Amino acid sequence: MSETLNDIARAMVTPGKGILAADESTATIKKRFDTINTDSTADSRRDYREMLFRTDVAMRSCISGVILYDETIRQKAADGTPLVTLLQNAGSVPGIKVDTGAKDLAGFPGEKVTEGLDGLRDRLAEYYEIGARFAKWRGVITIGDGMPSAACITANAHALARYAALCQEQKIVPIVEPEVLMDNPGADHTIDQCDEVTRKALNAVFAQLAEQGVALDGIVLKPNMVIAAKGAARQASAEEVAKRTVACLRDCVPADVPGIAFLSGGQDDLQATHHLSLMNAAESLPWNLTFSYGRALQAPALKAWGGMPENVPAAQAAFSHRANMNALATLGEWSQSQEMAA
Repeated sequence: MSETLNDIARAMVTPGKGILAADESTATIKKRFDTINTDSTADSRRDYREMLFRTDVAMRSCISGVILYDETIRQKAADGTPLVTLLQNAGSVPGIKVDTGAKDLAGFPGEKVTEGLDGLRDRLAEYYEIGARFAKWRGVITIGDGMPSAACITANAHALARYAALCQEQKIVPIVEPEVLMDNPGADHTIDQCDEVTRKALNAVFAQLAEQGVALDGIVLKPNMVIAAKGAARQASAEEVAKRTVACLRDCVPADVPGIAFLSGGQDDLQATHHLSLMNAAESLPWNLTFSYGRALQAPALKAWGGMPENVPAAQAAFSHRANMNALATLGEWSQSQEMAA
């Protein structure tokens, strides 16, 4: 089993490619569509995602896998082709978000625990039949006054590990995503605080994965970068973010893990790309470092599209550019001059 999972995991973190996070919930994508004055309907959501998935050069050259939402994995393109088939034809691995969201952690005001374990085995079996070969579950850790508590870190690590074990049982690679938030309202923590909490979270996650018997060579880790909160008085340089993140990973992530696909976590497009490229350019690492970006890949395409069919070519060009820039970053070859040359 682990050999098959390892093959999928390695394909997901192939150098020169990364993962497109297109798993926005219906509520979240409505907020994105509101910014471009477009109604969020089943058809408009389908049209937008189909536009991305039919961006042939980007999908074939730069995207190794796509995280889908429950609605999306069941949808068909305008011509009747299942969206999963579009991804498979482009050489991308279809994946699925399976958690049901971060909910208030009882007894710990301001902290969250992710839910969705009930019935997960059966849902995973169905998703496998539809075509999913990996899944995603996001744990949320907030830094604040007295936070995170040990209880919050433990609860989220335990849920991630149980989810991962269920995924592997169903021949699905789990993306394990413990996110230390950088853009929660009012957050002003330093890069030092982020470093400390990220280490605690990663250590707890890998301890729980070991307890649950999860094969580390059949997972992909999706962590935050070590970075100050958006509201912090001092923002670290790109070089410091890259250096601190790599040091944290070296200390906390076993070499058995095939790859690490960073979330953007509220960084803007260029920040997320720059940080990833610096990490890959710096030194030889035991894992492939790549991206699993949502907003940082899609934002320019969404703006260019504006909900208008006539804008599809411009939107696809914007998506291709961001995908290509991030593909270069996975090789440590991105530069500001390439960014401006497009």
